[in-house]
Amino acid sequence: MGLTMKLFFLSACLLCVSFFTAFGQNYFPEPGNWQSKAPEILGMNASKIQEAIRFAIAHESQENPNLKIAHYESAFGREPFGFPVGPMKERGPATGLIIYKGFVVGQWGDPARVDLTFSVAKSFLSTTAGLAIEAGLILSEKDLVYPYMAPIYPYDPFRLTINKADHLKEADVFDLFDTPHNRKITWDHLLRQTSDWEGSLWGKPDWGDRPAEGVKQKRSRDQREPGSSYEYNDTRVNVLALALLNVWRKPLPQVLKEKIMDPIGASPTWRWTGYENSFVVLDGQIIQSVSGGSHWGGGMMLSAWDQARFGYLTLRNGNWKGKQLIPTSWLNLSKTPTPVQTDYGFMNYYLNLKQKQIPAAPASAFLHLGAGSNIIYVDPENDLLVVARWIPNGDKAELIRLILESLPKQK
Repeated sequence: MGLTMKLFFLSACLLCVSFFTAFGQNYFPEPGNWQSKAPEILGMNASKIQEAIRFAIAHESQENPNLKIAHYESAFGREPFGFPVGPMKERGPATGLIIYKGFVVGQWGDPARVDLTFSVAKSFLSTTAGLAIEAGLILSEKDLVYPYMAPIYPYDPFRLTINKADHLKEADVFDLFDTPHNRKITWDHLLRQTSDWEGSLWGKPDWGDRPAEGVKQKRSRDQREPGSSYEYNDTRVNVLALALLNVWRKPLPQVLKEKIMDPIGASPTWRWTGYENSFVVLDGQIIQSVSGGSHWGGGMMLSAWDQARFGYLTLRNGNWKGKQLIPTSWLNLSKTPTPVQTDYGFMNYYLNLKQKQIPAAPASAFLHLGAGSNIIYVDPENDLLVVARWIPNGDKAELIRLILESLPKQK
């Protein structure tokens, strides 16, 4: 090839990259159809993409694919009251998607398979809180939660068979925030997992979730002042889900479907469930309160494609085809840490501000992260989105590093 032809070819490639870069910012996939581009068309190193995909496949999680067995083989199964109370299903193979400048440039596994996504569900949950504030149902995330709460009427069909006289002094309803400590909790505390809420919900006491210091010690210690310390605790996440159900007065999956999943073109296959005992009577209807994860079963089941659509929405700062589905202000708060947990915003936004999560990634990158591991890596600086499922948490940084090495070199 002569010098003239080489220069012409190089110029054409640069024009293609420039076109797709500009077009990608305005590209939003239609339902069931996400456009793919060869990596080299976008100036990427295709061999590096393939190296990253081989790494993800080779480093598939070695935990049992039967997630109920995996649960009992893990620390979760050894917790007090650690038995699952929500649906679980066998997982699929290591799976993922690489999306650059809006286009799919790599994939592996079975992206259409519906699997549990564990704590990535928390990012959907915190989104419904932001939507409640936008709708005026909650005035501010800094508000105390208890003034918004009515008594909770649990749906328990077995109560029909008991002798009422033997249970005369038992309450028929319960209050989520009826202690002096719990009345000091704000929405912000719940969203950041800094509430130290005390109590039991759906048969799971707060002290039974990951009692690293020991059950006796955790039960006997004083509750910490809300906002003063961070503790990852799924009982308290479920408290937030039930509180939001009472504010919306309709099932949270319905809110998510109408406000987020339908507008972004998600498939009809995702499901967000709660527990076999997490039903309440609200406005004359029996409604299930959902789980914010799959710690005890339940939570969000969806495909990698639908994970990617939600991640792409957060990559595009809450905007989809010109419509602001998630307020920009809410996403800014979601990506703002607190002094007590400097790499965590609203759940489940894991921040890379000090580049501890992904050392090779920009400080502006963040992840929606759940067990499994289930990863949605969002990188606005590089216009990059990665979904990776069933890869050990310790391998996620290397996977992202390999993908970042495929990007066009900055001049």
